[in-house]
Amino acid sequence: MGTAEQVNQVRGFQPFIEIMDSTLRDGEQTTGVSFLPHEKLMIARKLLRELNVDRIEVGSARVSEGEKDAVKAICRYARQINRLESVEVLGFVDGHASVDWIKDAGGCTMNLLAKGSLKHCSEQLKKTPEEHIADIIEVVDYARQQGIAVNLYLEDWSSGMKDSREYVYQLMDALVDKHIRRFMLPDTLGIMNPLQVIEYFRKMMKRYPDAHFDFHAHNDYDLAVSNSLAAALSGVRGLHVTVNGLGERCGNAPLSSVQVILKDQFNAKTSIREDKLNDISRLVESYSGISIAPNQPIIGDYVFTQVAGVHADGDNKGGLYHNPLVPERFGRKREYAMGKTSGRANIARNLQELGLELTPEQTQRVTKRVTELGDRKEVVTLDDLPFIVSDVLKHDVAEEKVKLVSYQVSLAYGLKPLANVKIEINGVQYEGHSSGDGQYDAFVKAMRKIYREYLDRTFPLLENYAVSIPPGGRTDALVQTVITWRRDDGRLFRTRGLDADQTEAAIKATIKMLNMVE
Repeated sequence: MGTAEQVNQVRGFQPFIEIMDSTLRDGEQTTGVSFLPHEKLMIARKLLRELNVDRIEVGSARVSEGEKDAVKAICRYARQINRLESVEVLGFVDGHASVDWIKDAGGCTMNLLAKGSLKHCSEQLKKTPEEHIADIIEVVDYARQQGIAVNLYLEDWSSGMKDSREYVYQLMDALVDKHIRRFMLPDTLGIMNPLQVIEYFRKMMKRYPDAHFDFHAHNDYDLAVSNSLAAALSGVRGLHVTVNGLGERCGNAPLSSVQVILKDQFNAKTSIREDKLNDISRLVESYSGISIAPNQPIIGDYVFTQVAGVHADGDNKGGLYHNPLVPERFGRKREYAMGKTSGRANIARNLQELGLELTPEQTQRVTKRVTELGDRKEVVTLDDLPFIVSDVLKHDVAEEKVKLVSYQVSLAYGLKPLANVKIEINGVQYEGHSSGDGQYDAFVKAMRKIYREYLDRTFPLLENYAVSIPPGGRTDALVQTVITWRRDDGRLFRTRGLDADQTEAAIKATIKMLNMVE
């Protein structure tokens, strides 16, 4: 019997798991992250329409007018696509205030935050369990009168099960029949391990077999994903995640990791469209300003990149180094890095990607040059390869068909930056000028104008722009600009420029891109 079949026989395991994404509420508690209302709407649209998440938690009641504007916009959109019940808002045990706020914002589901440990109840609220239960029931009853469905968070539930289990049971006994749709059990402080998760959930499910339980993990011990899976094996019907693992302190369980492990390791079913995971991760990365670690599973830049030459050789001989996490599944593709550990197989795969055919002897010479660059910790990319080939072999495989003759960019206080450009394309010179939001933006707009007016051609779309100090470079002098472009056919590629000036580095990367296109 295989692993998947064995775990599927664990008592209480559910074949379908609801995924609730809390990026727009709990994820926004990440230090320094505050989404604008239109950003929240764009993320919500992708989560509901493209990724097909079952539920989204989009904000907290009574926070601000900006928060209310965002919730209103999301609820309007969700109503248009018949997904309003999938939109949830955090509310508080505050009489009528949260319910009225959510109703006024157009919502129909409240995630009510109650105290799941005796310590929180007595020391933070200064109330007895009986008083807290009465307050909760008052809110639940009022919400029902107003047509608002209620899910109940038992905040600090993990500590409650550890230190005050009878309090948890007292709360549940009083509320389990009170028209609460879901009981959402968080490891608020991120203190649990998978064995504790299984123990506590089995106790809860044995005592309340008909209740719908969700689990909400935090990652303080780097166990959020493991604990989420332990909860799934124990029979919970919903898991809470965030895009890119955003969240307070060490964050929450990352959506992408939870999804693929549920599917691949346990044969569980979800509603998630995996080929959209990378898109939503990049959008949230852009809006949040929190960069994705390059080795982050599923969504990191490096996770589908083979570095060692022996791996590329194995892939050439039947995909020997592939696992079920194939990049195409997530709308990505496999790459073969070039550096000091590259062998001829790596170089051959990259040459094949570029459509360049070299003899074995030529390939060996190019491999040697790439290895030398890697020894000096130079960044060697796929887009550098044609120029390395040209330099090594002294032929015109990558001759410079686009040459920058001259340019001038100006910046003045109170005025938009201006750019004047003279460029030579296939031996013919053209001039263009434009203004922009920055010096480089003005340069690119001038180039677009040349391509549109003189050549009647489109200019590749700039998809991403990153500036860094290059590995091995002089940190007080050089700047590396890496620009991601999108071709007309949708394919992405990157070019790199290196210079003491950031604008000049970006212009070099742009000229390199144009030569690749030509």
